[in-house]
Parts: sequence; C-alpha cells; structure tokens
Amino acid sequence: MRIIGLDGNHARSLEKFIQSRTRLISEDFIERVRQIIDRVRADGDRAVIDFTRMYDGIELASEDFRVATKEIEKAYGRVDDKFLKALRRARDNILQFHSKQKERSWFDRKDGVLLGQMINPLDSVGIYVPGGSASYPSSVLMNAVPAKVAGVRRIVMVTPPGGKGISPEVLVAAAEAGVDEVYRVGGAQGVAALAYGTSCIPAVDKIVGPGNIYVALAKKLVFGDVGIDMIAGPSEVLIIADEDANPAFAAADMLSQAEHDAMACPVLITDSQKLLIGVEAQIKEQLEKLPRKETARQSIEDNGALILVKDMQEACCLANTIAPEHLELMVKEPMELLGYIRHAGTVFLGGYSPESLGDYLAGPSHVLPTGGTARFSSPLGVEQFIKKTNLVYYSCAALKQATEDITVLAEAEGLSAHGRAAQARCDSND
Repeated sequence: MRIIGLDGNHARSLEKFIQSRTRLISEDFIERVRQIIDRVRADGDRAVIDFTRMYDGIELASEDFRVATKEIEKAYGRVDDKFLKALRRARDNILQFHSKQKERSWFDRKDGVLLGQMINPLDSVGIYVPGGSASYPSSVLMNAVPAKVAGVRRIVMVTPPGGKGISPEVLVAAAEAGVDEVYRVGGAQGVAALAYGTSCIPAVDKIVGPGNIYVALAKKLVFGDVGIDMIAGPSEVLIIADEDANPAFAAADMLSQAEHDAMACPVLITDSQKLLIGVEAQIKEQLEKLPRKETARQSIEDNGALILVKDMQEACCLANTIAPEHLELMVKEPMELLGYIRHAGTVFLGGYSPESLGDYLAGPSHVLPTGGTARFSSPLGVEQFIKKTNLVYYSCAALKQATEDITVLAEAEGLSAHGRAAQARCDSND
C-alpha cells in the first residue's frame, strides 16, 4: 500500500498513483474477444454452445439456454424469508429513487412554430449479470429496475450457467425486478448473442451491466451496433476523512472494496497524520479477519493508498482529479465540502453512510463510472433506457421569415440546395 505525503515526494507519487489506474490491454486479448464475437455472428447458437463448453465447462443444448418459468418459481423455495424481505426492500428503494428521474415529452408552440421533444423508452435491453462462482442479485436490481421505470418493453438477462446452475438468489431478483427473459449464457459470447441475436436469443438494442475483462471488451467491440452503458473497470473507493473520523470505519470501508477484486482500488485522503496512522493499523488488524483476505490483501498492497494532504481543499481538488467511482466524505461537516466536489460516481456523506449502503440498499444504482470516467460520465439511471426525438413544425408564414437566414447559412457552407429546399416552398406559395 502506498503512503503518499510523508516522503517529501508528494506530487510525483500522486502522479504515479493516478497513472497506475490506466491498464493497457494487449492486442492479442482484444483479438481473442473479437474472434468470439465474429464466430457468434456467423454461427449463432452453435458458437454459443461451443464457447460455453470451452470457458464455463458446461455442456448446453440451445433449447437449454432460456431459463424456464418453473425453474424461477422453484428458486423462491430455495431462498430464505430474510433474503426475500431485504431484496424487496432494496427493490422498492431503487424504484422510488429512479422514479424521480423520469422525463416527459414537451412541446413549445409560438407564432406558427412548434418545437418539442418526444421521450420514448428503448424497445429492448440486455442485462449482463456476472456469475460463475459468485452471485450478484444486487446487480440484477440495479440494472433492471431503472429500465423498468423507463418503460423498456423487453428486459433480457444473461448470466453464466455455473457448475451448480444459476443461483436462486439471482433468479428471484430477476423475477422481482421484472426481467422478461433469462438466459444461462455468459462471457463475450453472451454479449455477442445479445448484440446480434441467435435463433434462441433475440437481439436487443442496448447492453448494460458489469462483467470481467472479456465482457468489458465485448461490450466495447459491439458498441455502435448496439448501445452500451459504459466500460466498467475495477471497483474503487476514495475516502476523504478529517481528524474526527473513526479509523476503524475508514479501514472497514477500504477493505469492503478490496475484497471485491485484487484489482480494486481503495484510497484514503486525510489532513490528519494521526488518522492516517490509525487507519493503517486498523487495515492490518481487520484484514486478518476477512474470509476473502487474500484477495483484499492483494488489492490493498497493489492498488491501495493512504494520502496525507495539507487541508480539506487540497483533498477535494485531488478527489476531482481522481474522479472516483465511490467518494466518501467522512468528515464532521460533509455538506461544507460537497460544493467542492465535481467528479464522482456517488458521494456518501458522513461517517454513517458506508459505500456498502449504496451497493445494496440506499436506492441509487450502483452501476457507476470507474477509472476516472466520472469526469464525463454519469451513473446508470432511467435516462440510459430512453431515447429522445426532436420535433420541428413551421407554418408557411414562419418558414418564409426563416428562409433568408437558412439560405445565408447554407451558402456559407457551400450547400446551396439546402437553401433552395426552403426557397422552393416560399416560391410555391407566392
């Protein structure tokens, strides 16, 4: 774990840390994913079957791709009541939050001119949910519920089959969130099937959801033929903490990110050397108690950082440079710092708003921009599942008033036919 600010080489250490988040991917790896996509486009279900055998070790027939309604109904009998109660509470919170994001069509009429914008939901969306040895029912809710709020007509979920099948928690989450179709297909082949369709898996208009490097690259390569939400990188949390912060809380939150993935990036920024030393000690103590301590340890050692700054303004400036996925303001008066924050996926305010609250229950989607992309990207929301259509109507009289300006601008660009298209209508009514 890097400790920055105590070695007299502050600026250079920070620059190296920020640059370390950019991970180059070899062309060989990209080409491998491209070949998977091309094969699925050419051979459809047959290619999906072959790649599922190759990468998941599962032998499937095409008629096995879609999860039957009866299997989903049986999944309810395999989850306990506490899980179902918590899942529904999370779903309701996500629904309530995202319902406030809905946009309406609008029209503006004046002097023979009507301008407006129509809002329509996407026809179909594919949700990728990671699987294999893990189970992520929260990812189902965080992707599907905003799509449902937007009014998407067909919500499809793909997830790897796994040796023991799809977890019942994920299947129950899909049903509770209103997913219409579930397919036991994962990896780049699952993304390709969603993008281009097969005999058994009809194509969708947009693909959302996190996944491994194969999935991320596949989404990147199919973008343009279909829409995508974002290219998700390793998870990250940045905590700004003052001298009043509890070092045990800060360490716990850093470790909660670290256990995600060995490539996860947990960072603390503080103006208190005493707190920094306390957090470092707490990380060492708490780490040994974690079931996933080896994963967390590698994340902390390779990508973790404790950064000492002179004051909270410098901390906020640095946070904006890093533009983290999750930002915690673990300070006595978080609202006083919030105005300085410009770039972050989600901001968690105060000492009792851990990042894990956002992962599961609070309401805002946990699908967030990573790797500094919060500088120009937003969290997944209802707006990701709609499209806008502009409307223009001019009466004959209104067009006559506008024709001279149209002609001048068209001639300036060397596109005289544009001007003539307007002039022809005026001439026909003289």
